[in-house]
Amino acid sequence: MCLGVPMRVVGIDGANIVAEIDGVRRAASLMILDEEVREGDYVIVHAGFAIARLDEAEAEETLRLMREAFSEADMG
Repeated sequence: MCLGVPMRVVGIDGANIVAEIDGVRRAASLMILDEEVREGDYVIVHAGFAIARLDEAEAEETLRLMREAFSEADMG
């Protein structure tokens, strides 16, 4: 299964970013995103691409739900 994960942008170099969540950093391309992205913004990263920008509240709620679902899956 592939998931798009909300991550916070910690660096930008042209059309590429470095994004981080829970201490994990990933490089991603901004090539298919038609919105301006700045350091500190949240984006959904999927298959090496930033595919959407989120506001912080939406990103945090999505991450909370993902963590909850994964922790329940580990227990079941």
